[in-house]
Amino acid sequence: MKILFIHQNFPGQFKAIAAHLARERAFQVLAIGKEGCPAAVPGVKTVTYKLHRAPVAATHHYVKPFEAAVLHGQAALRVLLALKAQGFTPDVVVAHPGWGETLFLRDAFPLAKLIHFCEYYYHASGADVGFDPEFARTLDDAARIRAKNALPLLNLENCDLAVAPTQWQKSLHPSAYQDKIRVVHEGIDTGHMRPDAQARLSLPDGTLLKPGDQVVTFVARNLEPYRGFHVFMRALPRILAKNPGCTVVIVGGDDVSYGAKPKAAANWREQLMREIAVDTRRVHFLGTIAHAKYRALLQVSAAHVYLTYPFVLSWSMLEAMACGCAVIGSRTAPVTEVITDGENGLLVDFFDGDAIADKIHGILSGAIAASRIRALAVESVARRFPLDAALAGYRAMILGSPRQDAQARPGAPPTPDNQQLAAPSDWRAD
Repeated sequence: MKILFIHQNFPGQFKAIAAHLARERAFQVLAIGKEGCPAAVPGVKTVTYKLHRAPVAATHHYVKPFEAAVLHGQAALRVLLALKAQGFTPDVVVAHPGWGETLFLRDAFPLAKLIHFCEYYYHASGADVGFDPEFARTLDDAARIRAKNALPLLNLENCDLAVAPTQWQKSLHPSAYQDKIRVVHEGIDTGHMRPDAQARLSLPDGTLLKPGDQVVTFVARNLEPYRGFHVFMRALPRILAKNPGCTVVIVGGDDVSYGAKPKAAANWREQLMREIAVDTRRVHFLGTIAHAKYRALLQVSAAHVYLTYPFVLSWSMLEAMACGCAVIGSRTAPVTEVITDGENGLLVDFFDGDAIADKIHGILSGAIAASRIRALAVESVARRFPLDAALAGYRAMILGSPRQDAQARPGAPPTPDNQQLAAPSDWRAD
């Protein structure tokens, strides 16, 4: 069976399943990613694409994301047709379609079963947009989001099956497509992400941290409001005052993954540092770090803070729990789908910095029975998000019923699958 994975940042969510299938002789596994993607999965050849231009500056800002999607789809189609010319016709395509790479996949491979990773469907209210009163939603935002859903809707229409990592993320998608969507989290490797009493982490100033130390951790891909960085920073004075022996370690880049950059500073860290006096002898910003160092940080953490708008669930929260962290999480979806307050973690209002500081103090002072919370956190991730279950879920989708004959489906391409389409240079690439 021939399997094709498509992800702008391949391997992304598909690392485990791609490696798993590549180890079996029954599968030929290829991948498509954008130029510069990480790519390294043993046994998987990755072909990359690049855009021939960026969206035009004058394009209406509601439409610019869709123009970008068309450009990504066109670039990916060039690669798809090149693979086809070389004799590779996939039986199944597993893709993250969020940037548009699969928009024209049916024009190359109408018979391939297409499985989409449907991570999120946007809403102008009731989810991330308008959640934070500091960044009020405007009518322009609502209209922009309505237009932005053009790509997710096409992705849902084009795929045979879809997968979402949590029940809440599935629930955001239109009811007409719910039957297509399976809930399968990509899984946590709990054999690798686990507690370790011998873990050690050396900070840039030479401080050596180990399990049992009063270490407070905060991790995000980028330090931005979507992940509650502004709330955590504003809670720091109270955290430091209530816990004079604690060390705070913050990991994350200075870009933005989801929201907007601040208007008055280069990044959110710089802006919040101007607003809040922070003792840099006790608060350490590590930026982005290697995975081994990241794992060690979670393993030495005494109290880990995870905040998020109602949005996509981060791997870091589950990995922190798997490493035995006492997680203080925001009472937002889909965090509440995973953490039961007082059992496998602690929940606080997203905006309540005092409550965050008080929960941290409770853990560090021993007033909260953190050892039980840590043990239940490890157990719950191993039970609910094991890598084996994720692999089994993806295998079931991939190996399930093949796609129906494309010729019998309304709107299917009239050409048989083995007929070459026009060469990529023959279309108008505006």
